[in-house]
Amino acid sequence: MDDAQIREAFHRSKLRKYHHAANTLVVNELGLKHGRYRADIAVINGHFIGFEIKSDEDSLGRLTEQVQAYSDVFDRVTVVVGIKHADVVSSKVPDWWGVTLARKGPRGGIFFESIRTGCFNKNVDAFSLAQLLWKNEASGILVELDVPRRILRQERSILYELLAESLSRVELRRKVRDCLTRRGNWRCRELPSPSDGLSQLAAM
Repeated sequence: MDDAQIREAFHRSKLRKYHHAANTLVVNELGLKHGRYRADIAVINGHFIGFEIKSDEDSLGRLTEQVQAYSDVFDRVTVVVGIKHADVVSSKVPDWWGVTLARKGPRGGIFFESIRTGCFNKNVDAFSLAQLLWKNEASGILVELDVPRRILRQERSILYELLAESLSRVELRRKVRDCLTRRGNWRCRELPSPSDGLSQLAAM
């Protein structure tokens, strides 16, 4: 089983209720930290829920970095893992992450078994949550907060800091969710530049 096979089966069998739920967005490859990392699957409704897939064919070389990126943004996270990596991954992800085992049945179907139930993340980072926004989206929220327009011309990192300082995490989550659900094009064309305070993310 590779990532694509697990992802397709997971959407069909475990995420069906989210696909049919009102006010719920299901996204593949959600960019985190302005594209430095990507969440394999994100479910966005009243909360932000992330799913990371680690098939038997995957390397675990970036797992520690991915854990931090997910933990900074998502309220709940589940790692979906093949049998080969199940023990190692379970020991390396935080206790609040859920762990689901993906296994192939005798007829080739993929089945999922929860081996650890996750719980709520109490340490979402407001700046990282704000980074899910494109600059025009961040500016739009700050306009609503009556931030002077001269400040809106500042680099994106400053806008994210202002959002993180100005809004509670509950309100920021709601604003970010509203922006994401209104997007028509999910591939961000705003790449980091040397003047935006985020240029270190270009080296991926």
